[in-house]
Amino acid sequence: MRLGLHVGYWGLGLSQEEQLGLVQEAESLGFDSVWAAEAYGSDTATVLAWIAAQTESIKIGSAIFQMPARSPAMTAMTAATLDNLSNGRMLLGIGSSGPQVAEGWHGQRFAKQLQRTREYVAIVRKALARERLEFEGETYTLPLPDGPGKALKLTIGPVQDTIPIYIAAIGPKNTQLTGEIADGWMPFFFSPENVGDARELLEEGAARAGKTLDDSFDIAPNVNVCVDDDVDRARDVMRPLLALYVGGMGSREKNFYNALVRRYGFEEAADEVQDLYLSGKKDEAAAALPAELIDTTCLCGPRERVAERLAVYRDAGVGTLITSPIAPTAEGRSEIMRALAESL
Repeated sequence: MRLGLHVGYWGLGLSQEEQLGLVQEAESLGFDSVWAAEAYGSDTATVLAWIAAQTESIKIGSAIFQMPARSPAMTAMTAATLDNLSNGRMLLGIGSSGPQVAEGWHGQRFAKQLQRTREYVAIVRKALARERLEFEGETYTLPLPDGPGKALKLTIGPVQDTIPIYIAAIGPKNTQLTGEIADGWMPFFFSPENVGDARELLEEGAARAGKTLDDSFDIAPNVNVCVDDDVDRARDVMRPLLALYVGGMGSREKNFYNALVRRYGFEEAADEVQDLYLSGKKDEAAAALPAELIDTTCLCGPRERVAERLAVYRDAGVGTLITSPIAPTAEGRSEIMRALAESL
C-alpha cells in the first residue's frame, strides 16, 4: 500500500510556502503521490504544475479535475502537458462534481452523468493516444456535424505510455462504471469494513469490459487523518468536515454523501445530522455524528491505533491511501505525515 498526500484546496488554511514544504517533506518521506483538489477557488492544474516544478520524483494527481469545468479534449491537453512538465508523473483523477457547482458555477446541466462519464473517458483516452478526434455519442459529437470543425489530434504526446485515469465515485452505478472504464477508483468517505459491496460493483463493471480487477487497478480512497493520544479529541477534529458533507453538501433531496452513510447503516444519524445542519445548527450536527461512523471513515487516535487501522485498509485492497492530515498548522500536519510514514 502506497501513501499519497492530499493538499486539498490551495490557499485555504496554510500559506503556499507551508503547503510546498509539506509536499517536499512528503517526497522525502517516501510518499508515492501528491494530489490537489478544486471546487470554485484554486484550480488543480496550476497547483500541480507548480508542485511538479519543485519536486523530483513524487507523482502528481488531480483529485479531481471537474468534468463540467473542462471539455474532454481540454482535460487530455492538460494531462499531457503536466505529464511532460513532470517527466511522466501525472495521475489523472476526474469526477462529475455536484449539481450545485456544475450548474451554479460552470453553467453545465447535471444530467445523464453515467453516459457523460463513459463518453468523457473514451474521448480523453482517444485524445491522449493521439488519434484523430472523431466521436459520436449521446452527449458528445466531435467534430460538430454542421460547421467547419476538423478531426484534430493532440500535437504533443504524454511521456507515459498510458496516463492512469481515476474516477471519483461513491454511488453504486458510478462505482460499477469505474470498474469498467477506469484504471483506479477514488472514493471519499471510504469504509474498509464496507468494501465488500463496492468491490462487487467494481468487479461487475470490470466483467462488462471483459476484464478482471487485478493489481493494476488502484483503489485509492481519500482519508482524513488526525494522530492524537486522545481518540475522542481526534474524533472531534473530524466532526466539522464530516458534518458539512453528511449534512450540507448538496440539498436535502440530493446529497451523495448522506446517501452513502445510509448505505453504511447509519440511517438515523444521517437524518439527524442533515436536519440539524440545514437548520443552521452546525455544531449540534457535528456532535450528532456517531463515533463508529468517524472511526470507519477516518484515521484518528494514537499512533498505535492508526497503525492498526492502516493494516485494515491494506487488507481491504487499498493500493494508494490518499491521506489528508487534519491539523491547524503546517507542523501539526507534518507530524501526522511522519507518523503515517513510520507506521506504514
